[in-house]
Amino acid sequence: MASSSTDVKKIVGDLDKESFMSLLSKLIGESKYLQNNPPDLIPQEDRAVKRVLDSLLPLSTTTGGGPLVINHVTYFPGRGNVIVEYPGTVPGKMLSFVGCHMDVVTANPKDWEFDPFSLSIEGDKLRGRGTTDCLGHVALVTELMRRLAEIKPKLKSTVVAVFIANEENSSISGVGVDALVKDGLLSKLKDGPLLVQLRFWIDTADKQPCIGTGGMIPWKLHVTGKLFHSGLAHKAINPLQLAMEALKEIQLRFYRDFPPYPKEEAYGFATPSTMKPTQWTYPGGGINQIPAECTISGDVRLTPFYNVKDVMEKLQEYVDDINENIGKVESRGPVSKHVLPDENLRGRSLLLSFDEAKSGVACDLNSRGFHVLCKATEEVVGHVKPYSITGSLPLIRELQDEGFDVQTAGYGLMATYHAKNEYCLFTDMRQGYQVFISMISQLEDSESAKKQKQI
Repeated sequence: MASSSTDVKKIVGDLDKESFMSLLSKLIGESKYLQNNPPDLIPQEDRAVKRVLDSLLPLSTTTGGGPLVINHVTYFPGRGNVIVEYPGTVPGKMLSFVGCHMDVVTANPKDWEFDPFSLSIEGDKLRGRGTTDCLGHVALVTELMRRLAEIKPKLKSTVVAVFIANEENSSISGVGVDALVKDGLLSKLKDGPLLVQLRFWIDTADKQPCIGTGGMIPWKLHVTGKLFHSGLAHKAINPLQLAMEALKEIQLRFYRDFPPYPKEEAYGFATPSTMKPTQWTYPGGGINQIPAECTISGDVRLTPFYNVKDVMEKLQEYVDDINENIGKVESRGPVSKHVLPDENLRGRSLLLSFDEAKSGVACDLNSRGFHVLCKATEEVVGHVKPYSITGSLPLIRELQDEGFDVQTAGYGLMATYHAKNEYCLFTDMRQGYQVFISMISQLEDSESAKKQKQI
C-alpha cells in the first residue's frame, strides 16, 4: 500500500488505454438513448449506469470483491445516478469528483461526417456524441475509481465520484444532482473541516481550470399591436417594429446598469454580462399583413458578480416603464405608430416572463482546492492558465453557497462542445487522469499542501 505522495503516483501509474477505450466505446454506443430533449427524447441514463457498474461492481463491497462503496440512486425509472466511494483513513478528509453526467445533447446523423452514436477513432481523435460532453469524463473517472480499487493504496483522503443524470435539460427536475442534494446524499461530503474537502466539477473543457461561470436568465417579451393590411400601415400598430424598438431600449438600459465588472478581468471572462434576443415567433399570416402580436425570446448571461434576482427586477422595471410611456418609444417612418388615438388603441409590451434562472459562480482563488488543481495542471500539462466563460453549469453556485470549495475542470474540447462532429483527444483525457492522480497525491502530504502558494 502507498504511504506517500510519490508512492501514489508511482503505484497508480498511467491511464490504461485499452480499458478506457473499451468503456468509452460502450458508453458512446448507448448515446442514442442518452439524448436529452423532452418531451421527444428522454434519456435512459441507466444504460450508461450499467456500463459503469459492469466495471466497478466486481471491485465493490456489494460483491465482496473490493473496497468500493457503490450507491445506485434512481428517482425516475431508468434514470439513475451513481455515487462511488473509495474509503480513506482520515475521517472528514475528502476529495470528490462530481458532475460527470450520463445524458447528452441531441445529434442528427444526417448532419455529421461520421456516426455520432458509435465511437470512431482517427489518430488521436475519439469521435462521437458525448466524447467531450460528458461520456468521456464518465469513462475517465470510472477508470480512476477502478484503478484505485485494484491497487488499494492506503489514502488519507476518501475519494468520491458522483455520476449524475439529467444535466443537459432542466425542464424535468428531481432526477439528477438536484435530487441528490435535496435528499442529503451529498451532504456527507461536507463532514469534517472544510479545509480538507475539495469538490471538483468535471464537465468543462480544454484542460485548464475554469474558475468562473455565468448565470442565465431565459426571458420572453410578448408584444401586442393591431393587425391590418400592410398597404394601410397608418391603421395598424406594428408589433414587430415595436418589439425592435422596445428591445433596443431594454438593452441600452441593461448595459448601462450592468456594465463590465472590475473582477471580470482578473477571472479572465471572455465576455461581460450580455442581454440579447435569440428567437422570434409570430402567429403567421400573409406577407401583406401586419400581424397582431409577436414574441421575442432570449437570455441574459450574467457574470457571477451580479445578482440574478436584481437583474430580473430591473428588466421588469424597464418593461413597466416602456408600457407606461409607449407613445414616446421611437417609431419608423411617417406613419408607423405605437398609438392610434382615434381608435383609443395603444401598443403594449404586454408581458415579460422568465423561465428558470441560474446563478453563476466565481471559484475561490485563495482556496486550497484551487492551488491543488493549478499545481497539478502545471505539473501535467506544462502550464496553467485559468479561464472563465458565461456558459452555465447546474447547482455549482448552490454547492458553493453550502460551503463547498468547488473548482471546475474538464478534458474535452470546447470547440466541439454540443457541436456536430464532436470529438475529444485521447492525449487530453490521459493528461486529465494524470491531473487527478496529482491532486490525490498532493492531499497525501498535508504539510506540503498547506505550504502551496497561489499560482
